[in-house]
Amino acid sequence: MTGMKGRLKSERGAELIEFALVFPLLLLVVVGIVDFGFLFQRMEVVTNAAREGARIAVLPGYSQADVRARACNYVQTGGIQLTGTCPTPSNLTVNVNMAYSIPMAGGATMTGKRVEVVYTHQYLFLGPIMGLFGGSFTNTPLRGVAIMRDEVQSAGT
Repeated sequence: MTGMKGRLKSERGAELIEFALVFPLLLLVVVGIVDFGFLFQRMEVVTNAAREGARIAVLPGYSQADVRARACNYVQTGGIQLTGTCPTPSNLTVNVNMAYSIPMAGGATMTGKRVEVVYTHQYLFLGPIMGLFGGSFTNTPLRGVAIMRDEVQSAGT
């Protein structure tokens, strides 16, 4: 009888129960960190694609189609999956303003080009999990905007 009483008071296996309770939360945190890393990488690619598009836009002899193609190619090279074909995939939009007015000090303005790249990001891990808790984190538009002034050839050259 004393053996049975000792077994009932024993705390053997308590660590296993605690681990079973804490492990899903720990796993959720680790998966969230990985998902945030993917999100951050995609944000960097979208921002750089906008810069590349703006850089092409300010060079003489390039059209809006060239700007869109360059931004789309940069996104694809950056490792982001696109649905559809370049330069008009369904989850990537490239807006180009070829006559953007940039305000300067003293009320003066200069012309430039504004390129906005919008990529609709699909969450990989947390979307379905957060949906169980009432969250709607499945689609997030990532925006990268770049504005560059026109490169004008000086009169002396």
